[in-house]
Amino acid sequence: MKAAAEEIERPSALKSIDGGGSVSVCHGPDRGGDHAGFYDVEAVRADFPILGETMHGYPLAYLDSAASAQKPFQVIEAEYAFYARDYANIHRGFYVLSQRATELYDQARRKVQAFLNARHEHEIVFTRGATDAINLVAASFGEAFLNEGDEVLLTGLEHHSNIVPWQLLREKKGIVLKAAPVNDAGEVPLDEFIRLLGPRTRLAAFAHVSNVLGTVLPIAEMIRAAHEAGAKVLIDAAQSVAHMKIDVQALDCDFLVFSGHKLYGPTGIGVLYGKEELLDAMPPYQGGGDMIASVSLERTTYAPLPAKFEAGTPPIAQAVGLGAAINYVTAVGLHRIGAHEAGLLAYATERLSAIKPLTIVGTAVQKASVLSFVMDGVHPHDIAQMLDSRGVAVRAGHHCAQPLMARLGLPATVRATFGLYNTTAEVDALTEALEEVEVMFLQ
Repeated sequence: MKAAAEEIERPSALKSIDGGGSVSVCHGPDRGGDHAGFYDVEAVRADFPILGETMHGYPLAYLDSAASAQKPFQVIEAEYAFYARDYANIHRGFYVLSQRATELYDQARRKVQAFLNARHEHEIVFTRGATDAINLVAASFGEAFLNEGDEVLLTGLEHHSNIVPWQLLREKKGIVLKAAPVNDAGEVPLDEFIRLLGPRTRLAAFAHVSNVLGTVLPIAEMIRAAHEAGAKVLIDAAQSVAHMKIDVQALDCDFLVFSGHKLYGPTGIGVLYGKEELLDAMPPYQGGGDMIASVSLERTTYAPLPAKFEAGTPPIAQAVGLGAAINYVTAVGLHRIGAHEAGLLAYATERLSAIKPLTIVGTAVQKASVLSFVMDGVHPHDIAQMLDSRGVAVRAGHHCAQPLMARLGLPATVRATFGLYNTTAEVDALTEALEEVEVMFLQ
């Protein structure tokens, strides 16, 4: 069933942004994918309407992509086109719109499958986000396969989303939680992780990239060690999928989760990848429409994967938008995106290191796209407010990682994070604003 054309005339709301009347194509940089070397950041920026905004009279320097990335026209327009021309509920209608919507939804799943190199399309489960996906695994896998005394191994870098679901399971089933320690550089030493693997370790769950420090964990080695100990592995890839290529078959992880909104896609949608044999063996997470094969008042039989885990009306438009986001980053090229962001991180590290009262937090050898820091005598919240007055958007706080903050001995940090659209000029704006903070508060 043929869907409506992806390229449409912009609605009036989009026309008012830039005065244009036709769709923006992915002109940035040159659609060369991962094999091209040239990176035209200005062409990329032209695809993001919000980057033309000013804040307090200054050009917006959006340095908070780790919290949520901005959206290109291609994603905005994919959702608009779906609502304007293709909208209907899916899997339930014999009429054209429903069949068209179903095909677009199924296409989005296939795009995720290819993006992660999953073996099967039905190994991709759409969720509300990475948090929802981890909760699904904790509730379903944990309910079926974890018993009192069984161990779940985390790390000291984890986001609360990869801590609290396991604590809830601990209260319910009496499992044991352990966490591999973090060293002063913000790394998780591999030998420390391996040391904590034991005969009762049933699952290891850890981030690919720290949302606070940008530390890139050696996940291939960690997965291999966990499997050798007989444990399954869940990877929280919320902070990595937008910056580097992930191949779930090469990694051999058992589960992997990410959120659409950090991948330049919509909010309200995420992904759980799970190996077919595990998802088949796990009980449903929620009950309702579309996850059933048959229902009587006496019993219910469940639909096959992935529908078994997608109760109710799914995030159809958001899935379409996520598919468009995957198209976008694939066209730009994840290797080129990563290289561009690595250059920004190195430049920002050099510039901020020259500010004497400022200390960069997290000095891991392998880092990605995150720069956290503190300034002697100035609260991070005051720094963030001062930067905002200069048009620079950063995050300040504990970043939903309070155990890590306790390990670092800090109540909060300021965090600047970089995406495919950021520039050295924006790093300069950050640096100059921080120099003003130094003058205002410390001199």
